[in-house]
Order: sequence, then C-alpha cells, then structure tokens
Amino acid sequence: MIGNWFYRKVWIGLISLMVLYGFFGCAPVEKKSMPPPSDKNVLRVGVSTNAPPLIFKQGQQIVGLEADFARQFAEYLGKSLQFVELKWKDQIPALLGNRIDIIMSGMTKTTLRQVRVAFSTSYFRSGQMALIRNDDAMRFKAGFYSIQRNMVIGAVKNTTGEYFVQKQFGNNKIVAFSTSREGVEALIHGDIDMLIHDAPIILYLASENETKSVTPLFSLFTEEYLAWAIRKENVQLLKSANTFLEALNRDRKLEPMIRRWIPFTN
Repeated sequence: MIGNWFYRKVWIGLISLMVLYGFFGCAPVEKKSMPPPSDKNVLRVGVSTNAPPLIFKQGQQIVGLEADFARQFAEYLGKSLQFVELKWKDQIPALLGNRIDIIMSGMTKTTLRQVRVAFSTSYFRSGQMALIRNDDAMRFKAGFYSIQRNMVIGAVKNTTGEYFVQKQFGNNKIVAFSTSREGVEALIHGDIDMLIHDAPIILYLASENETKSVTPLFSLFTEEYLAWAIRKENVQLLKSANTFLEALNRDRKLEPMIRRWIPFTN
C-alpha cells in the first residue's frame, strides 16, 4: 500500500508539472511588431494628398506633379508603384522606419531635414507666397513689406511656411491650420488677413477659389527647392533618382511635366 501511495504521489506531481509547463513554459513569447518587409519589386512612395497641384486626390485617384513623377520613376526602375498615404508630420518617421522607400510629396530641401535624410537633386525652385482677399490688394501692394504687426497670418502646420511665419512675423497673431483649404476658408471668412504657404499650392488655391474674391501676391517671400527624400543608407535608390531626373532634363521632358501642373514656372 505504501508503494502504491508513493507512486501515485509521483505521478500526480509529474502531471502537475506538465500542466504548469503547458501554461507557462510553452506560452508564446510576445514579439515586437516590425514594419512589413520591403519588396524589391515595389516602390513605396510616401505622399500627403493635401497639396495640390503637387499631390492630391481627384475622387479616389492620386494625381498631381509628384504622382506623375512617381509613376514614371517606378516604370524607370522596373517596379510596381505603391502610394502610401501619410500625414505630413509622419513622412520622415515612416521613411526612417522603412515603411516607405521615398517621399515624393512636395518636400522642401532644408538643412535640418538633411541631418536625417538624403535628398535627390532638386527638380523645382519654389518659395513661400501669400494669398489675400481681393479687397486688400492695395493694402498689400508693397508685398512682404506691407505686413504689419497687428495682422493675423495663417500657415499650415509642420511646414516650412509655418517656420517662416514664426521666424519673420512672430509678433503677429499666427494661426496654424491642418490643411491649406482650412486656411483658405478662414481667409474668405475674414478670420485671417493672409495665408502663407508654398507658391505652387497658393497659385492652385487662388485658381480653385477665383469666384470667392481671393488673389495671390505674385512675389516669393523665400527661395526654396523641392526634392525627394530617401534614407541615407539607400545609396542605390538615391543614385537612380538623380539619374532619372537628369534623363528627364536631358530629354527636355522635365519642364513640360512641371508646366502641366504649374503654368507659372520659374
């Protein structure tokens, strides 16, 4: 009886250990989520589709100058194209996190951005421009030098335009909008005196709202250059982007592509 009791206790102990091991020893280890691996046959292009005429949506289709560039660049590389829509502030983090391969979204090439990413050759000279109400045309006839301290100035968040306005007109009341179209509505309704943003976008917004009594000031407040952002370690893609732009320029295709979307080229 003692022997049977002893073996019965041993078996109970073993079974208990097996149950505990089943619950704890074999439990799946939680892994950190990783970005999906890139596909060498796909070009993942980061875009923020709120910047007409550079990149925006018509219905469900992504169009604009950058969209045309992206389609041709993907074809040049022999890859299929995947647009990845992102908020503007998420573009560079997504690039650095390998969730996209390239930013083709009207990005200005700046010294601070070059600390984190590499830029292709610039394809367009741009700058900051102001949109005002028609009734204020005489008020701003001196352009940049007409801006006074008691004015309310609009800009778009996280852009070089917002940085410029904060730096140059920090003594004024500054209103930052999530999108340029929100800024236009505020201008039309008299909530701001002017909207400062990238020149191509200001010209497009002026055309889009020509019946709503707004007009651009046809002078650049700054000199900026648009380019494509690429991870610094992706040397081959950077080289390909520059070679592609050189070929477009050499074959005299670059300027017609730009003029299709931005008639007022420099």
